[in-house]
Parts: sequence; structure tokens; C-alpha cells
Amino acid sequence: MTRIYWDSMLFIYIFEANPIFGTKARRILNEIVNRGHTLSTSVFAIGEILTGPRRRGSVSSANAVKKYFLSGAIEILPFTEATADRYSLIRAANKVSQADGIHLATAAETGVDVFFTGDSDLRKLSIPGIKLFADLDGKVI
Repeated sequence: MTRIYWDSMLFIYIFEANPIFGTKARRILNEIVNRGHTLSTSVFAIGEILTGPRRRGSVSSANAVKKYFLSGAIEILPFTEATADRYSLIRAANKVSQADGIHLATAAETGVDVFFTGDSDLRKLSIPGIKLFADLDGKVI
């Protein structure tokens, strides 16, 4: 079984029904489920994903997001003291945003197999603890 980490944007593409990226993300999600892989993300991602619906004042969308992440369909990874230490190492060695650093550190600390992101700059990085990076077109780096 492969552990696959998604950064927040892939979920946002699906929840917001992005006409281009949402379709790609949904296709990848279906493949993950059909092949029996484990989809994971950081607990931090939930906060990022909830921000859009809350800015729009959409209580029903925010509730749908929370229900999805509480359903057990996604492995929610914690941000621990060890993750914080790895976060500092990643941020010291790479020019990444705080949010991206949290995602990378969470994925690396838990030893995911594949980190999916739409961010081409992140896919160029070599982060100990993350075996492969992949994009929405299925390109694995």
C-alpha cells in the first residue's frame, strides 16, 4: 500500500469544482481509492481548506469540508514536536513558505511515499523522508 500526501490545493480544486484542476484532482483521487492506497494530509490542511468557505460565508460548504475530513477517508497527520523540528530544517535549507514548510515537514516526518502538489517549485526539492513528488498530470519526480 502506498501512502500519498496531498497538499491543500488539490482538495480545494475538488471542493471548489475548479473546471481544469478539479477534474484532474478528482481523477487522481479515484485512482488512489480504486488502487487501495492511503491518502493523507496534514491537520493544517483542514484549516487552509476551511478558509475559502468561511470567507464566502458558506456554512454548508465549511460543514461539508469538516464532514469529509472526519469521515475517515483521509489519514490526517499531526503536527508534532518532531514535525516542528523537521519544519525548521526544511525552512533553513529551502526557500519555501511557512505553509509549504508545514506540509513538507508533515509528509517527511511520517514517511509518505508520494507528495502530490500543483506547485512546480516544490516538486524540484529533495526532502529527506519524501520518496517522490508528483503533479496533477501524473508526472512523478
